[in-house]
Amino acid sequence: MISVAFVVFEGFQSMALAAMPVFEYANFSAGEALYDVRVVSENGQTLRASGGLFVGTEAFGERVFDTVIVVGGDSILDQASAGLIDYLRASVDTARRTASICSGAFVMAQAGLLDGRRATTHWAYARELQARFPAIKVEEDRIYVVDGSIWTSAGMTAGIDLALAMVEKDHGAELARAVAQKLVMYHRRAGGQSQHSALLELQPKSDRIQTVLAYAREHLAQTLSVEQLAEVANLSPRQFSRAFRAETGQSPAKAIENLRLETARQMLERGRLNLDQIAAESGFIDRRRMREAFLRAFGQPPQVIRRNARSDQAA
Repeated sequence: MISVAFVVFEGFQSMALAAMPVFEYANFSAGEALYDVRVVSENGQTLRASGGLFVGTEAFGERVFDTVIVVGGDSILDQASAGLIDYLRASVDTARRTASICSGAFVMAQAGLLDGRRATTHWAYARELQARFPAIKVEEDRIYVVDGSIWTSAGMTAGIDLALAMVEKDHGAELARAVAQKLVMYHRRAGGQSQHSALLELQPKSDRIQTVLAYAREHLAQTLSVEQLAEVANLSPRQFSRAFRAETGQSPAKAIENLRLETARQMLERGRLNLDQIAAESGFIDRRRMREAFLRAFGQPPQVIRRNARSDQAA
């Protein structure tokens, strides 16, 4: 049985514990106890999460865990307790893997566990993490990153993706898929996927513009001119362009490019199609145009993003 410790502290964010049911459902789906999950803290007290939830914990003690996961919380951004930092430093020698969820990466960094390694955290904290700990290679647009025995995830829900990846590593893709289905997750996201969603960032206010975006998402392989989109919205091209920018803060052309980038990146990470096919299906027409768009948006060509995704999957 694989032992898993979720490490918490006063004021931790309770949403980070959303990753715990992944291991619970792995046991349920397998029909046997594959994982033994505990919540531990420095003194074994009942701790209050930032949202008001109280959680009973076990003290660190002498028990050795296979997997140690430190959760996030604003209370440890500046400085975690010496006991917590010492516990994580010891876990690197005793645990098979040590991980963080969201801002838990700051505790890992304070313990020196991320020096010289690739790591990620919630996008809102990524630049601060990089500035305070320059020895870390922060990859701010990743869902999770695996570098040797050290695992780090982005925001709280990305901790679920990280836990699913651990289950897949331990017991195979079939069990991980079964757990994802029981958690009613649409799919399992690979670590290389972006933390951002082009549609969520647009946030149109009217049904008319939302309908246009839904139409565009379903027809990315087409030209999608302003005139065509304006017709979907039942507006003149001038009215449509004005309304679209007012609601989304972007021009129609920029928004469509971002949707194409997101779709192309997802295709790259799945690894099923070649670059020419991806360029055609996402609406970039050819590899050259797709490469130029990727360099503008991500600073990397499509081949590098695909290679990074494969590296994460192999890890």
